[in-house]
Amino acid sequence: MKYHQIDRDLFIKNRSKFMAQMKPKSVAIFNSNDIYPISADSTMPFAQHRDIFYLSGVDQEESILLLFPDAPYDNQREMLFLKETNEHIAVWEGEKLTKERALAVSGIKTVYWLQDFEKILFEMMTHSDTIYINTNEHYRATVETETREARFVKWWKEKYPAHAVAKSNPILQRIRSVKESEELDLIQQACNITEKGFRRILSFVKPNVMEYEIEAEFIHEFTRNRSKGFAYTPIIASGNSANVLHYIENNQQCKAGDLILLDVGSEYANYSSDMTRTIPVSGKYNDRQKAVYNAVLRVKNEATKMLVPGTLWKQYHIEVGKLMTSELLGLGLIDKADVQNENPEWPAYKKYFMHGTSHHMGLDTHDYGILTEPMQANMVFTVEPGIYIPAEGFGIRLEDDVVIQPTGEPFNLMRNIPIEVDEIESLMNN
Repeated sequence: MKYHQIDRDLFIKNRSKFMAQMKPKSVAIFNSNDIYPISADSTMPFAQHRDIFYLSGVDQEESILLLFPDAPYDNQREMLFLKETNEHIAVWEGEKLTKERALAVSGIKTVYWLQDFEKILFEMMTHSDTIYINTNEHYRATVETETREARFVKWWKEKYPAHAVAKSNPILQRIRSVKESEELDLIQQACNITEKGFRRILSFVKPNVMEYEIEAEFIHEFTRNRSKGFAYTPIIASGNSANVLHYIENNQQCKAGDLILLDVGSEYANYSSDMTRTIPVSGKYNDRQKAVYNAVLRVKNEATKMLVPGTLWKQYHIEVGKLMTSELLGLGLIDKADVQNENPEWPAYKKYFMHGTSHHMGLDTHDYGILTEPMQANMVFTVEPGIYIPAEGFGIRLEDDVVIQPTGEPFNLMRNIPIEVDEIESLMNN
């Protein structure tokens, strides 16, 4: 891995939190992701399942974590099962975790090779009544590929039909959404790398540059700072392409006078950052662009202040909608009649700001968190309002990542990334 080793105490704490919420006499199983094929002998780069990483720090394929708080013996409470390494694997694929190295990474003392899993699971099943299975219940999830986790669930249900079934996901949704200090440090590191990439492109962007050239500058800076790359597919959208919310082609020429919407974030140690900035191709915003930009910035700043313990996500978005309505009135994009006659299910402001303002962020860019429950200290949220005006050929979105504090306003993890008009223009014209 490119990143520095994470202190195993984080994973010890995470397992402790999960096991504290398990039912008596229950076992929980977590599987690594598969390495997904492309064609012939080609594969996608391996990306670890965030749940097993969160609980163990193991960042390797073909790994299984078993948790059994009420096991008959202490050495059975936490067990790792790994693909057995050997000299042949070391030559062709590189170093894999040894049992000693797995202990150093995870803090788990009991480590077996994968071929022992079924035998040991059978023994654990004879002492347990319930198994926790790890299904993906994220509100944005769309899963069409059968995962390693899904295959295990099918096999287990056939093998052990008499056991009760419980779900790991509700526990993980809650504990993963509230970050430990070590996690906040890792997310801050991801944000710092994103800052370096953004500052790099501010001096690089000029009229006629291609969007993919900007993308290349980002990935260069991310990789040289120990990141695997983008935390999500980057959006480099110049001109009217910024009005396509999930524009990812990044294949157009950036023309003088246009704006470029950059929705880009680096990952670090599997943790995400999520930044959006909108910059002028020519290094200067015109008066109309500046007016819309500052309107978006005011909404972002005021919306940020609302992210405090106890806030409800749904009500928060209603309040942000009121802020945006006021700004759109000031810009002349809507009028009072539009507001008076609006459909409550699709308010007038939605014509120009049609997406949500904030989502949880962490190991996943759209991270775990139960949106119907009040916000808590040490949750990380994005703040990302935008105004999109196809008729005028540009769209503007601004986004920072913030940590909710026990009291007062949230802490901005992107506080050092330029966002004010004057600073961006100054850096682009040095």
